[in-house]
Order: sequence, then structure tokens, then C-alpha cells
Amino acid sequence: MKKFTLLFLSVFIMGSAFAQNADSKWAIGLGPGLFYNLDKEDLGFMGDLYLSRYLSPTFDLMLKGEGGIYSDGIDFANPSLNLRLKFFNGKILSETSALQPYLSGGVGYMMDNMDQGINFNAGLGTKIPISPKTALFLEAGYIHGIDGERHINDQLTAVHDNLVKLSGIIEFSFGAGKDSDGDGVPDRRDKCPDTPPGVQVDEDGCPLDRDGDGVPDYLDKCPDTPGLAKFDGCPDSDGDGVPDHLDKCPNTPQGVKVDANGCPLDSDGDGVPDHLDKCPNTPAGVQVDANGCPLDSDGDGVPDYLDKCPDTPAGVQVDANGCPLEETLEIPTIYFDFDKAVLKPEAISELDKLVQTLSSSREYDIVVGGHTCDIGGNSYNMKLSEKRAQAVVKYLLSKGISNAYVGSNYYGEEKPAVPNSSIQNRRMNRRVEFEEAKIRK
Repeated sequence: MKKFTLLFLSVFIMGSAFAQNADSKWAIGLGPGLFYNLDKEDLGFMGDLYLSRYLSPTFDLMLKGEGGIYSDGIDFANPSLNLRLKFFNGKILSETSALQPYLSGGVGYMMDNMDQGINFNAGLGTKIPISPKTALFLEAGYIHGIDGERHINDQLTAVHDNLVKLSGIIEFSFGAGKDSDGDGVPDRRDKCPDTPPGVQVDEDGCPLDRDGDGVPDYLDKCPDTPGLAKFDGCPDSDGDGVPDHLDKCPNTPQGVKVDANGCPLDSDGDGVPDHLDKCPNTPAGVQVDANGCPLDSDGDGVPDYLDKCPDTPAGVQVDANGCPLEETLEIPTIYFDFDKAVLKPEAISELDKLVQTLSSSREYDIVVGGHTCDIGGNSYNMKLSEKRAQAVVKYLLSKGISNAYVGSNYYGEEKPAVPNSSIQNRRMNRRVEFEEAKIRK
């Protein structure tokens, strides 16, 4: 019996921190206790030592050894095979409850100094987890003893060793469940059994996901901000397809097309984004207004970069180059009598028509050229051609046509319209021609 006591104390001192569960299926339990013999009315000390095997969430099987010593020095040993019924089986109470009650019972073989025999025992207790593999058991039990005879007060007396006991037991588990991915969570409880090596996991064996966005931290480029899987866990606040940490324009309005930086597209590079640009195809380098359209300083409808006359006054009709439209007038030649510089009636009629046209025009350019036939000296004819040209100019000026736009040339007989070979031809050479007659409306 003394050897049993020594073994019990040695295991108690050397036990390491383990507590039995589905992952560590074997356990050793040991601890001290008190017992009271109901027949002898005697109090004594005892100890428990057992080897336990996890069977299921509800049952454990124990090979148990109990021993004690009475106040009169008589000791006993009681090896037994017990079954523990656990209420912390996940159905009644959680497997991780702070207090984990159970019932136990079994059959043993009691031996004391005088007798031995088969007995049974029962108990009620609770498990108090200390660490993942260590637990404290507090148990109250009953041991139905054996019949025998003892010397009591120098008399041989029949006794029956029925005991009640209180004990405190430290249980240490050993062995480990299979952990395929080596994350410290056994496969039985691992909801993510294929976690890559070295990845931090939660109590379910799944990779940590601090921001709860469904992207585990080891893959999440923004682990503290909820985001999207397609952006490696980073958010895209404006929904433009560029995650916020790369988006240089994080507040782009919904539906606006953006570039690789998340900024609104500006296809023509004019500084006005496409969604605001009314002229999205402006050539590179062209100055634009707030609408993204090329500047048109004179408002003639021809942008400055194409306008060859960028200062055209408002309201003036222009051509494709932005210049005022010009119309060339076809004015009949004015003919004169021999050696005369006086306008004939038919000439005045034609000039009056010209005056009406010029008066309704914004601008005009009129240049006339005076001519003579070959009769007379060259010097005389030069002066006569000048007088004829001036006659036309003066008439126009008399009708309000500005001389700023009317000019004249004179050539004498130098530029005949036809050869001076006949009287008729000479009549055709006594003339004033409109060398230039353009109007701008």
C-alpha cells in the first residue's frame, strides 16, 4: 500500500499541463481527497489516480485506482473500471462551458489489511477547464465497500466499508488530433483544413479576416478596411473599378468612365473630362473653353486654331477660314466719247446700281482703271485716262461711297482692250474698267 501511495505522489508532481478532449483522447488524473466510512464513522485521507480514454462527446472510459488510510493506520486500495457520463457534450451544455458537470460509476475490487472483494462506486462532479490540456475536477462520490471482520477494541467485529468521499483531481491530457494543415487547430474542429502554412488562424482554423470582408488578412492588401475580393480586399468607394488606394480621384460620380488612375477620362487631353466635354475630339494643344470646345474669340463659328481672321467683327459672315465672305461684282465697263471724260447716261445708270449694292454692304473694295484709244499724244492720253477714272470715282463719292474703299489707276493708251485698228475698236478702248470690285456683307 505504501508503494501505491508513493506512485500516486510521483505522478502528481511530474504531470504536465494537459486536459482530455476529442483532440487529446488520453488523460491522466490524480489528486488528493477525504473519505468517511459510514460504518466505522471514521475519517481518513485518500488519493485518486486514473488513466482515461475519450470515447465520445458524452462518454469517457477510466481505469481508476483509489487508495486511503484510516486514522487507526489501516489502509485500502480500490482499482476500478469506470464510465464517465458528461453533460458538456454540445447537446446539453457546450464543450467549452466554464463548469462541465458529469456523473461517473463503475465496478472495482477493494483490498484492505484483512479482506478483499468486488464492489461498485458512483460519483457526481464538475470539470473546470484551466488550459487547453489541463482541467480541475471536483467530485463527490460513494464507494460501496466489502464485508469483512476487523479487530475493533480487541474484538473481532464484522464491518462493511461503505465510504463517501470528496476529492480534487488535476487531469492532464496527452496525444493530439490530426492537424493536416499544421495551423494548431485539429481537423475535427478545423473549418478551413487547407490553410497555407504560416497563416494566422482563428479558433475555427480559418485565416484571420480582421475587417470581415471575406478576404483573409494574408491575401488582403487592405486588411483593416472592408473591401472587395476582386481588388484583393481593398474598397472602391466610387465604384469606378479602381480601388481607393490606387484611385487619384476617389469621388468620381457614378457611371463616369475613368482612366487607370480612377480619374474621369479626358480623351482629347484638353483638361475637360469626357463627361463634361461637349467637344471630346479637340486636337491636342488647342485651347478650349469650360465646355471643352476650341476657343472662338470672335464668335464667328470658326475656332481660333482654324480661324485665319480671328478678329472678325461680330455678325460678319465668314468663310470656312473664318474670314469675312467676299463677293466679286461683275460691273459693266463704262465707255466715254472721243476726247471726253464725261459720264454718259447709260454709265450713270450702271453706277447707280453699284451704289445701291455698296450701300447695303459692310465693306467693299473698289478700284477703277482709266483708258484711252491711240489717238493723241501719249502724255495727253495719260491725263485723259486719269480724268475718266476720276469721273467715276467722284460720282461714287457724290453718292456717299467712302473714298477709303475706292481707288483709281490710269493707263492712257497702254492697255487697249482690243487693237486700235478700227473706229469701233477705238470706241471700246475709251473706257473705265473696274479692276477690283469686292464686297463683304
